[in-house]
Amino acid sequence: MVRVVIVGATGRMGRTLVACARQMPGVVIVGAVDRGDNPSIGRDVGELAGIGPIGVQVVGELASALADGAADVIADRASAAATLAAAASARGAALVGTTGLPDGIESHATRASAVVPVMLASNTSLGVTLLTALVRECARLLPEDFDIEIVEAHHRHKKDAPSGTALTLGKAAAEGRGSEFSQVAVMGRAGVSPRQVGEISFAVVRGGDIVGEHDVIFAGTSEKVTLSHQATDRAVFARGALQAARWLAGRPAGRYGMSDFISLKTSG
Repeated sequence: MVRVVIVGATGRMGRTLVACARQMPGVVIVGAVDRGDNPSIGRDVGELAGIGPIGVQVVGELASALADGAADVIADRASAAATLAAAASARGAALVGTTGLPDGIESHATRASAVVPVMLASNTSLGVTLLTALVRECARLLPEDFDIEIVEAHHRHKKDAPSGTALTLGKAAAEGRGSEFSQVAVMGRAGVSPRQVGEISFAVVRGGDIVGEHDVIFAGTSEKVTLSHQATDRAVFARGALQAARWLAGRPAGRYGMSDFISLKTSG
């Protein structure tokens, strides 16, 4: 049984994780953490998630939730660095499944991965993980005169743009072409901006309650290839995160990605 502590437990994704864990074999929620000034501190996280009491109260300090050695930590963006440090100290695996991570998070992840398994994932959907691999391969196989456009859409409350997933897809396309992402990425087109060969462009839509949509367009002469993913319920991210957390527990110390989970899951 994999024991999971959720950081950011009272947010939309945190509550979804709690609800999804109820239906997932081999996973049990043993801790729930949020900001110390959160009015839900002390409440049962199961009640907050709408599934009834599960005997786990929301606390304001991660250290107290990890006092007896939890197996996995799923963190939100606000506390990713602290989560990585706490997981390393408690010898528990750390899964940070979010975008908009602070600068320097890679150094925190590297330090933690010396002693525990660590996964940073901009998107924990299994479908998006597959999409990323397909984009990389498509970019490798198609000629450079196929222009690459990445169009992403999310709900009106999403703060980062382009999304972390869109950036991951763009980096995969650049890798497939053997290009340096920072040199070919174009974040939107305002005014007169003729397209250059090899560019990877991004367009962003924010509105309503769109969960998440990503289209990667390879536009050539007289033909177009489009690779797409649509999430219709954020539970898809929660299920993917919990499945990955279950897989991550007990792995050797080191850095892992969703692609490792997909590869090893399907081959072994």
